[in-house]
Amino acid sequence: MDAQEILKRYAEGERNFSRVSLIQVCLTQANLTGTQLIGADFSKTDLQEANLTEAHLNQANLAQAKLVKVCAVNAEMNQADLSGADLSDADFCGSNLSEVYLGGANLSGANLSRTNLTNADLRSANLERANLRKANLTGANLESAYLEKADFQGATMPDGMVHT
Repeated sequence: MDAQEILKRYAEGERNFSRVSLIQVCLTQANLTGTQLIGADFSKTDLQEANLTEAHLNQANLAQAKLVKVCAVNAEMNQADLSGADLSDADFCGSNLSEVYLGGANLSGANLSRTNLTNADLRSANLERANLRKANLTGANLESAYLEKADFQGATMPDGMVHT
């Protein structure tokens, strides 16, 4: 399936694209609100400024994808692979990112407020200026993560880590 086909089928009312493979396609500014994308492969795909509000991307492969300024408010992305993805200035407010793999991802300026990041792997992730207010980081791995100017106000922190 290519980008035009998924957008055409979405416009026709289809919402279930689970297990679809869209490797290295361009879906910049695409509206995929409320879609089922469980287990989909979007590795190296350009989803900049796409609307993924309330989308279901559980177990999806988004490794090295471009998700700059993507809107994924209230999305379900647990166990997704976002390793090395560019998520700068993305909005994940209220989303479920439990057990997500974000190793080496760029989350600078991202809105992760009220996001569930339970058991998330954030090793070596860039969280500079990220909004993590009231986020749940229980069990998250922040080893070697860049946290300069990140806002953890009201967040539930991983064991042994203190919010200052």
